[in-house]
Amino acid sequence: MALVNVDKKNHILLIGLNRPDKMNAMNRAMYHEIAAAYYQLQNDPELRVAVMYAEGDHFTSGLQLDDWAEVFANGKGIEPAEGELDPFHVTGEGLTKPVVFAAQGICFTCGVEMMLNTDIRVAAKGTRFAQLEVKRGIFACGGATIRLQREIGWGNAQRYLLTGDEWTAEQAYQWGLIQELVEPGEQRNKAMEIAEKIAKAAPLGVQGSLKSSKIAVSEGQETAKQRLFPDLGPVMASEDVKEGIQSFLERREAVFKGK
Repeated sequence: MALVNVDKKNHILLIGLNRPDKMNAMNRAMYHEIAAAYYQLQNDPELRVAVMYAEGDHFTSGLQLDDWAEVFANGKGIEPAEGELDPFHVTGEGLTKPVVFAAQGICFTCGVEMMLNTDIRVAAKGTRFAQLEVKRGIFACGGATIRLQREIGWGNAQRYLLTGDEWTAEQAYQWGLIQELVEPGEQRNKAMEIAEKIAKAAPLGVQGSLKSSKIAVSEGQETAKQRLFPDLGPVMASEDVKEGIQSFLERREAVFKGK
């Protein structure tokens, strides 16, 4: 049985953690299956967006530490194999296509850190989040120390990174860490609803917007400003721009091809 369900639905890739009997605890095999799915999203021209979700009552209880101890001790961490893309984006290239994240139940450690490397987040009411690493003798090494303070502020981030305490879905929603708070069982449906809207939008426009946003975060606003119009040029020459204008004139919904 696959540890991760990977399915295509039109232009959407569904990536579902599938180890519910172990509360979706992530071992190294699961990591590599997720990394392969991310690579598929990035390299399949028909795919425009992904939804990451989990089977069962919980998104993940975190890493299966006994399976990861050797990796943490090697001084280099885990590296994606050929045909894989790191879902934490700690190593290698990052995605140029968006991911919508849907969480429920417990979403601990690696679950939070994968969420931080996604673009739009949905959580069921009652979802519990935590970075427990300091309670296990280590510290977060999947991106939380890099991204969490940007998302929720320095003090809020350190409050939970340094104690290992849990925070709630309601707190996450107030901070802006998640964008939609829904009834339990509705998190995947809401994520799909958002992904379908993204998939209908112009792919080059979506990827251009995401690229500019990521440059502003990683390289600074001035660099992002300098790249705006050079990066917009090729998009303006696309068939999709013509379709966007024509659909506006004809007062109909545009049908974009990503060309």
